[in-house]
Amino acid sequence: MRRHDTTRPWGERALLTAYWALSGYGLRAIRAVAWLGAAMAVTIAVMVLWGQPADVPKPTTTGRQVSVGQKIVLTTDTSGPVNPTGPLAERVTTERFEKSLRVVIDSVVLRSSGQDLTTVGTYTEMASRIAEPVLLGLAVLTVRSRVKR
Repeated sequence: MRRHDTTRPWGERALLTAYWALSGYGLRAIRAVAWLGAAMAVTIAVMVLWGQPADVPKPTTTGRQVSVGQKIVLTTDTSGPVNPTGPLAERVTTERFEKSLRVVIDSVVLRSSGQDLTTVGTYTEMASRIAEPVLLGLAVLTVRSRVKR
């Protein structure tokens, strides 16, 4: 009833509504697991279609030839990731799916994937590193309350 009480602050009511929608107040484990699965599926789809660069950026080393007895100066640069172009159907490959799956699973456990991602991929990974561990935590709390009874 606190969720429907109009005298409560709107932030508290919104938080309670989200808690109810995502995990049924910690009583419905399948709801929390379903939301986690849906969030991961959406994140994988975004990563496959827009998050992975078109090609893997390769480091380039340049230097200067110097006379005998002097130090060699070498500089290594890596170009930034290039956004994929072309039809969406051509972007869906097993290689891109596998890389996206690794990025998403890493983000669920709060680790950075270390992959070179496009701008869309970087922001998607950041959002998933916040949202998906919360959903995983709700699922764990729900299972814990079921086992505890």
